[in-house]
Amino acid sequence: MYRINNFNAGPAALPIEVLCQAQDKFIEYGNGMSIMEMSHRSKAVEQLFEETRQIMLEMLGLNSNYSVLFMSGGASMQFAMVPLNLMSTKRIGCYVLSGSFSEKAYQEAQTLGNAKIVASSKQQNWSSLPALNAIRLEADTAYMHITTNNTIEGSQFQTFPSTGSVPLIGDMTSDLLSRKLEFNEFSMFYASAQKNLGPAGATVVVIRDDLLKECVNPIPTILNYKTYAQNHSLYNTPPVHSIFMMKLVLEWLKRQGGIAEMEKINVQKANLLYDVIDSSGGFYKGCIEKPFRSMMNITWRMVDEEVEKRFVRESECNGFDGLAGHRSVGGLRASAYNAVPYQACKALAEFMIDFQNRNG
Repeated sequence: MYRINNFNAGPAALPIEVLCQAQDKFIEYGNGMSIMEMSHRSKAVEQLFEETRQIMLEMLGLNSNYSVLFMSGGASMQFAMVPLNLMSTKRIGCYVLSGSFSEKAYQEAQTLGNAKIVASSKQQNWSSLPALNAIRLEADTAYMHITTNNTIEGSQFQTFPSTGSVPLIGDMTSDLLSRKLEFNEFSMFYASAQKNLGPAGATVVVIRDDLLKECVNPIPTILNYKTYAQNHSLYNTPPVHSIFMMKLVLEWLKRQGGIAEMEKINVQKANLLYDVIDSSGGFYKGCIEKPFRSMMNITWRMVDEEVEKRFVRESECNGFDGLAGHRSVGGLRASAYNAVPYQACKALAEFMIDFQNRNG
């Protein structure tokens, strides 16, 4: 079987073991039909959703005072759902801006009510992360929103502020389950699946029940978190196959030793690439200041765009894919999510060294 080294940012690599399991169940799930053919009102799908919820909470180390909701629409829909559910004419949504997606979340909130920037690194062109220790939240703050990992730029928060009684909400789309965090410090966090959770199509929202009770705004039913909680994520037809794949990925993660073991591997993978960048004498130039680098999305530039294009072309000829940077910023990016094997990162590091030897 021919498999390339997949460094795409999302949709991204999936564990080969999971793909084989899914292939085995694709035509016949155990009840005479495919998971893709089954009614979402069936007992089998209800059981699938409940088992996925339970293993998600187990992996996160959370208990039953959190609800796990499944929906579609991606993280972009959450940019609207968060302020719709929690902001009001008298309460402010506060945002930490650390990259393009956090800015999009803020801009969406602006269209819906009172949104405020409490910290930003935009003036630094997102090359660093804003200081969080100077943030002061007003009494009328409904929540504070932070993007834990910036997929496009390649930066990642290592610590998070104490927000007191103000709910802390995290967009964890590109690093959920990749490292240990005190998840109970967040009142809510969300992630679209196509980075570390499975294929595109599903979004998971983990929300503490006391915050769920505060979702009282008169908004469309389909955009209300309570709708998903009260109907066990089955109010409308959900992306069943994507959630089935999410369950397989969670089970795979558990077999690897859980988040703690996965974090160790992820650190090793990222270090392989950062070591090449830092020892290249400037041939490869990291985009992010060292203290703020992401272990999920490693970004760098080269001497000019022509050399970068040559790097991408040659990488594709050598069995790599997805190394071009995001279209909005250019450059190079390697997304080393959970399912990207250590050997793939080792092979990329060796290719980078060889490319420099031939072009430096």
